[in-house]
Amino acid sequence: MPRLWPMDGRWTALVARVQAYFGVDTEWERVPPDPARARRVDTWLALAFLVTGALGVELLRSVDALGSFQHSWVWPHLVVVSGTVPLVWRRRWPLVVAAGLSVHFFAVGIVMPGVAASVPMQAVYFVAIFTGVAWARDRRLMIGVVVGIVLLMFGWLTWQFAVGSGIEQALSHNGRMPERQGLFGPATAYVVYSLLINAFYFGGAIVGGQAAWRSALRRERVVDQARTIESQAAGLRRQAVVEERLRIARELHDVVAHHISVIGIQAAAARRVLRRDADAAEGALRSVETSSRDAVAQMRGLLGTLRADDADGASDDARSPEHTRAPEPLLTDVPDLAREAASHGLEVDCHVVEDPPGAIASVPAPVGLSLYRTAQEALANVRRHSTASSATVFVRVDQRPEHGFAHGYAEVEVLDSGRPRSGTSGTGLGLLGVRERLSTHGGVSEIGPRVTGGYRVRVRMPLPEDAS
Repeated sequence: MPRLWPMDGRWTALVARVQAYFGVDTEWERVPPDPARARRVDTWLALAFLVTGALGVELLRSVDALGSFQHSWVWPHLVVVSGTVPLVWRRRWPLVVAAGLSVHFFAVGIVMPGVAASVPMQAVYFVAIFTGVAWARDRRLMIGVVVGIVLLMFGWLTWQFAVGSGIEQALSHNGRMPERQGLFGPATAYVVYSLLINAFYFGGAIVGGQAAWRSALRRERVVDQARTIESQAAGLRRQAVVEERLRIARELHDVVAHHISVIGIQAAAARRVLRRDADAAEGALRSVETSSRDAVAQMRGLLGTLRADDADGASDDARSPEHTRAPEPLLTDVPDLAREAASHGLEVDCHVVEDPPGAIASVPAPVGLSLYRTAQEALANVRRHSTASSATVFVRVDQRPEHGFAHGYAEVEVLDSGRPRSGTSGTGLGLLGVRERLSTHGGVSEIGPRVTGGYRVRVRMPLPEDAS
């Protein structure tokens, strides 16, 4: 009894291999992409086989090869019609057509072997089996049909060999069997030759049909992958647009907050000097005008970017000059920002620390812009929300690796020593923008009151490898 287990294991492995080869566990079903066109093609194919089959019947009649049906015109042509017309539905009901035409081959091979063996009808039976394997949607049922066809083929051969001394009739010449002349006897050679021809015939149809099915499956998977990639790409494009608009929204807030705070300070100064000195008041109002125009210009540039992003098919080269964005500020522009803030009544000291010298120029533009906007927002907050009359800005760039910053870091720090001004709590959007920039670049921050008094805004962002 234990000896049966190895054989049982090998049989199970063989069955599993056959099922895997024919795709039994595959949920995909092959259907024509255009059923109407497939039906037209199959109709023309069936008509072509019908014409060639009818021509073959007439040729067989002309050489007296139809046996007892030699003088019958109707029955041979009915056999051809019944064997070719089902091809119209070969892709709609592939297994029904394959099984039906195999039975047709068996029956016609017994009754009219000349018609069954004709080239047009042999091609019809081959196409039917090929289509059954290539287009069957139920792969498990397809294996059963294929096994049945193979058994039917052996039954037909057995009938030819055994019934009515078929071998002697096939090989006899004038009632005599031929003498042995080769390595095999005449009967053995005939049997082996017939088996090989049918094995190649049916095996070719089965293997070819399975190869066509697998090829269609691979094409479908490639198409599905292409659809998935396109869908993901579209999602990434939409995400990029959303992120770009969030970035522009943050910059709009920073630009407006910065300039409006300056305008407020200048307007207050103008109001104070109106009563004392007309020339000084005119200068203050001119500063208000300049700041307003600067704010409007920067907002127009950002809004132009939004419109350019929404324009379908508009390339960067095709945009008009008025839509071209001005260069965005970098980390190297922070000292200019400090000087600008100092010119509007707030004393600002700026210190730049670099290691090695010149490292600030190698900070990537996105990182530099985020740090610049952070310093801009912090200085605007000092003017709006603090009683401080001065602030200190530190810009540090260190390309030496340290914990958490494998290729160094860049940071800005803004300090003031004032107290919060009552009634100016703000909306919190500025700090939200700082945190969003931090999450984008993977930085760290220290934002809040100082133990010694005042307020600190300190943001550090990692440098990429190519910046070190």
